[in-house]
Amino acid sequence: MNRIIAVTNQKGGVGKTTTSVNLSASLAAMKRRVLLIDMDPQGNATMGSGIDKNDVEQSACDVLLGDCGIQEAITQTESGYDVLPGNADLTAAEVGLMKMEGREQQLRQALDATREQYDYVLIDCPPSLNMLTINALVASHGVLIPMQCEYYALEGLTALLDTIEQIRSSVNETLEIEGLIRTMFDPRNNLANQVSSQLILHFGDKVYRTLIPRNVRLAEAPSHGLPILHYDKSSRGALSYLALAGEMIRREEQREHIESTPATA
Repeated sequence: MNRIIAVTNQKGGVGKTTTSVNLSASLAAMKRRVLLIDMDPQGNATMGSGIDKNDVEQSACDVLLGDCGIQEAITQTESGYDVLPGNADLTAAEVGLMKMEGREQQLRQALDATREQYDYVLIDCPPSLNMLTINALVASHGVLIPMQCEYYALEGLTALLDTIEQIRSSVNETLEIEGLIRTMFDPRNNLANQVSSQLILHFGDKVYRTLIPRNVRLAEAPSHGLPILHYDKSSRGALSYLALAGEMIRREEQREHIESTPATA
């Protein structure tokens, strides 16, 4: 059984796409089968994975609108993971979805065809609550929340948690918070440390121990169409995402162990 995870935050510029691409590559490097779904019309996760978003024949748009099966649109990367590419056509997909019955279920239904093919499916969401994001949340088991430890972070997080609760109470009762990732973290910044402490106070072990630092090489990698692991594997950014992938795998193994252990009376 694969684990489907929406990488989202309604606040932009917090490292959603950076996390989606680099976590996919790091999980693949640890021999996990990974599919990255680009649900953002900007197509940055597609480009950052070395795929020209303007040259793809079929994309997430075609899958959502039922014009092709998901297997037909998936593209392999040289970094060891697969991508369901996204581009500006997703804007049209959102309009088309509004006219469809069961519009919030389209991605979930499409993913049924890949249920046994991948260990992890990561969905890079747009920085807004629209029909694309709703499709991602309805299809997912968990929500991974990248966030900067800055002044407005907690305010934006409150809005996202409200959205998750609405989805859980209406169409996906199994949806849960996978975890919170502190991105672009600078330990020399007092405010960052204060916000980090608040997150741990409120969310406990839902906050990943791994910190993703501000890193020049991490910022450079997308312009080369490469995850940081394949651009500069010895950089602090690459090592941090490898550590995050390891932490995620350990959490999943613990979850599976708990679920498989019979309850005692």
